[in-house]
Amino acid sequence: MRLRLELLLAGALAVAPLASSAQPDEPVAPGEMPSRVDVRKALDKVADDPNLAAARTISTLRWKQPEPVTDEPSWWRWANAVVHWLRGFFAWVAASGRFVVWVLGAVAAALLALYIVRLVRARGLPRVAKPVRAPSHVRDLDIRPESLPDDVGAAALALWQRGEQRAALALLYRGLLSRLVHAYAVPIRASSTEGECLALARPHLTDASARYAARLVETWGAAVYGGLLPGPAAVQSLCDEFATALDGKGAR
Repeated sequence: MRLRLELLLAGALAVAPLASSAQPDEPVAPGEMPSRVDVRKALDKVADDPNLAAARTISTLRWKQPEPVTDEPSWWRWANAVVHWLRGFFAWVAASGRFVVWVLGAVAAALLALYIVRLVRARGLPRVAKPVRAPSHVRDLDIRPESLPDDVGAAALALWQRGEQRAALALLYRGLLSRLVHAYAVPIRASSTEGECLALARPHLTDASARYAARLVETWGAAVYGGLLPGPAAVQSLCDEFATALDGKGAR
């Protein structure tokens, strides 16, 4: 800036004699220093000269870019935007397909576990029936099928007729217990009493079989614990009905 002022001042001093010669009312003698007024006038004339101005304005012509004109309706642009979004979405799914599958699998497993937990809490765990080992003896009475005759009723009747009343009734009772355990799967234990055997057998027998078992147990108990022997007709009925009443087909 200082350099520019010095140049302007030098130019003003150079043209000062010319400017003062153009005004006859203020003559300047040769070799005489110009006054401050002369210097100001010279500076103003230099500033008005466009060729010596500090700033210059240059105008140029440029082609105007035309705005894009489209005749597409708004719904078409919206459809293109949707299609573009769908393409991006499916591309993302294809790129992260394995991750999505693992996430869905984890969510499904969590839902299944939650469902099982709620089901168990609501209903409880299923009870698994423990296998019952069939006893070979019930209160010192051998109930193994191989220890009994094929026709228990006929064999008991033969013992009764030979005068072995207690042995005949014992054979009928043993045969009853053996059939209940092996043919009807009644969970009789080695220490079960007569009453317990009947209570365990009732859910597994039909009404006719349950009545026969109760009659046989009652006859056996009266003879063993009370010393009361049944009549020949009662024993005959028990022996004749043994095979049909305890054939295993009446199980529930």
